[in-house]
Amino acid sequence: MTIQEIVQLPALEAAPRLLGQIISRITPAGEIRCRIVETESYGGAEDKGSHAYGNRRTARTEMMFRQGGIAYVYLIYGMYHCLNVVTGAEDDPQAVLIRAVEPLDTKDEQRMLALRNVPLNRRRTLCNGPGKLCLALDIDKSFNGVQLLGSGGTLRLEEASDSLETEIECGPRINIDYAEEYAAKPWRFYIKDHPYVSAKNSNPLAYIHPLDAP
Repeated sequence: MTIQEIVQLPALEAAPRLLGQIISRITPAGEIRCRIVETESYGGAEDKGSHAYGNRRTARTEMMFRQGGIAYVYLIYGMYHCLNVVTGAEDDPQAVLIRAVEPLDTKDEQRMLALRNVPLNRRRTLCNGPGKLCLALDIDKSFNGVQLLGSGGTLRLEEASDSLETEIECGPRINIDYAEEYAAKPWRFYIKDHPYVSAKNSNPLAYIHPLDAP
């Protein structure tokens, strides 16, 4: 499935398929490329964990109602940005939160370290969380609404050139206790045993792709 096809899917279907895909960020210091290793699905007006629950359409959530393929960037705790990939059809609020990435090579890691500008005892803490990865990629609200699939953009979503054969696990999303019965939905997806994943589940579930189900 191509990246163009993935972003047209509902968030719950797109989130596991975005694992292994590539984010490219062009900075003044050069290009940074990283692989997506953890995502969360926030899809549909019925999801109590979503900013657009109940079809809440505000200046903040408007991007979630757009056609899949653009960025939805918002601020949390008044200081950290979060990058989401809007997916699905127009007027159906769907978005996939990018929770963690890994730099593709040493050059990418060095540029991310320079942007974080903090001492790190463990390299895996560089971008193993939504706020951390936005700092490491210099992503802020100016990227809200940016088309991620266009060539030449300074923030792009690209299809991985290599086939990533790996196991995927899923479990509840992080820090959404307010979502009531939706808080326990296993809508966080990550590459099993990957060192850059932000948090491990105490009782992880193996994700089975619908096409692979018996």
